[in-house]
Amino acid sequence: MEAIQSEALQPRTVRTSILDHIGETPLVWLDRLFPQPHVEVLAKVESFNPSGSIKDRIVRYIIEEAERSGQLRPGGVIVENTSGNTGAAIAMIAAIKGYRAILTMPDKVSAEKQDALRAFGAEVVVCPTAAAPGSPEHYVQRARAIAASLPGSFMINQYDNPKNAEAHYRTTAREIWHQTGKRVDYFVASGSTGGTVSGVGRYLKEMNPNVQVVMPDPKGSIYHSWFNRGQVDHSEIGTYQVEGVGEDHLAECMDFGVVDETLQFSDVDAFGMSRRLARTEGILAGGSAGANLWGCQQIVERLTRPAVIVTVLPDSGLKYLSKCFSDRWMAEQGHAI
Repeated sequence: MEAIQSEALQPRTVRTSILDHIGETPLVWLDRLFPQPHVEVLAKVESFNPSGSIKDRIVRYIIEEAERSGQLRPGGVIVENTSGNTGAAIAMIAAIKGYRAILTMPDKVSAEKQDALRAFGAEVVVCPTAAAPGSPEHYVQRARAIAASLPGSFMINQYDNPKNAEAHYRTTAREIWHQTGKRVDYFVASGSTGGTVSGVGRYLKEMNPNVQVVMPDPKGSIYHSWFNRGQVDHSEIGTYQVEGVGEDHLAECMDFGVVDETLQFSDVDAFGMSRRLARTEGILAGGSAGANLWGCQQIVERLTRPAVIVTVLPDSGLKYLSKCFSDRWMAEQGHAI
């Protein structure tokens, strides 16, 4: 006898692209990492984006704007300097849309990140991390030189493009506001381009002017001294191992007007919190997430009143298995485990 299949069970093809699944990431309560009864620490888990990081949001937004304006045409070339996550988002979208992608990055970027870009078909140019800003070998300058040599190429220009922060204002921030039931007292996010902290911070302050925006900054970055003293002390510029946060030059995308406080952290502070997150909450996230969580911890320790603290976990710890999640690598760097 022929089986009869219910119409409701008939398979249906849902015609979506992987790009349709960028954003709307979960917001989770970290009550094991922060068990204090008077605070709620909530984290936006951005590794749920298709290429595994928060940067999918800005790259899709900027590319779609460039396509509408005619700056980026079919078969074009996208050139960008990246610490890895923006590059992965560019490489992924370029693969889908048929663009050529050329990406420059400092050599401190993990092998996992570099290999991911190549897996998508991107061309990767690795530059020395120690190269001085503005020098021909600096990864930002190298990207600009490559773009200048290729007529019709397009740069995302994530450090200086206001659409970076605009993407977070229109997506990340609104998701946070609604997912928390409009209850946010603190927003914690470190910055490199400044897009996340600027875009989300601006939106949250528009919704509630009492929201405090706190930006952790690695020792060796210029942002902490610039925010507190209004000047760049070049003697303080140094190398650090956490990827994707801090900077050796001022990004035009960074809006310090929405930042209320900066906190300096070390590599050990950030890596230690990333490892604790994995072992207490079961969430594998990178060093920048650890930096943000370290910033949350500083706020929790001084709070005496109830508060809701929101932060972002920008990417997946799978991109750092050979680094901060490797006991051997941590020991080789002299970091306590």
